[in-house]
Amino acid sequence: MSDLPQLPDQSEDSVGAGADDLPPRRLLLVHAHPDDESIGNGATMARYAAEGARVTLVTCTLGEEGEVIPPELAHLTADRDDTLGEHRIGELAAAMKELGVTDHRFLGGPGRYRDSGMMGVASNDRPGCFWQADPDEAAAHLVAVVREVRPQVLVTYDENGGYGHPDHIQAHRVAMRGRELAADPAFRPDLGAAWDIPKVYWNCMPRSVLEAGFAALRAAGREIPFPGIASADDVPGVVDDSLVTAAVDGSAYAGRKAAAMAAHATQIAVDGPFFALSNDLGQPMPAMEYYRLVHGTSGAAAGWEGDLFAGLDLFAGLEEAR
Repeated sequence: MSDLPQLPDQSEDSVGAGADDLPPRRLLLVHAHPDDESIGNGATMARYAAEGARVTLVTCTLGEEGEVIPPELAHLTADRDDTLGEHRIGELAAAMKELGVTDHRFLGGPGRYRDSGMMGVASNDRPGCFWQADPDEAAAHLVAVVREVRPQVLVTYDENGGYGHPDHIQAHRVAMRGRELAADPAFRPDLGAAWDIPKVYWNCMPRSVLEAGFAALRAAGREIPFPGIASADDVPGVVDDSLVTAAVDGSAYAGRKAAAMAAHATQIAVDGPFFALSNDLGQPMPAMEYYRLVHGTSGAAAGWEGDLFAGLDLFAGLEEAR
């Protein structure tokens, strides 16, 4: 990986540190399963980590109900050994190393909430699964993180979780509720001083960009390393271009995003600039990642923001937190 940009380590000494030790830019991402972060935000995370921002990832489940691509690892699945979650902890750690992100946590601790499986399956009703969690109880775990890290930017899914997966929907609910509760000084003062996150973004993919990417894939024909090509219906968070408010250019970190995705080997097959999930349908791997601002004020005078921190006073609120 010598051809890739060098990433400075984010010092673990800053975890749990006071306001005086926090870097000027702090980004919090809330995702449902290991691998979601690398697919949707890998280039963004690598870019901000390289630029010295504090990047904190909270993953809500271990992804125990996921399908497994490599035949030699098929025994890990929930209907066999049921050890996929433990394996995916290691995959996530490897992916974060590729992205230069050292602050990655599981909501409430590893295994606190189990993967719920796809919508409508029996595992949705399993006690302890994330879909069955009380959103306020789960959000309290996130409040503790928010008040420690004091992020200026929160990234999560839209209200449908991007594509209707129960854990993605629940991650959205917990992230949004956690932001609200963290800002309320009357809520659990034992979890730290209240902190109001100035900007909240939902992951998205502009339809025009996606259609252009798939058109290029179809034009490549036999050069695609997978037996089929995905469609817009296979991609979460597709929206009309008018809803997009930010595009983060992570092209300098495309290789790191690819490496992070490849680290999630049970879930993703990576081949050059393409990848496929368990459906074996090829997709382009975008290094430009898109967002929809749903709370806060855009920092762009016109058009899309190119920086999620645009327009923010990076030191606002820290004096009160000291």
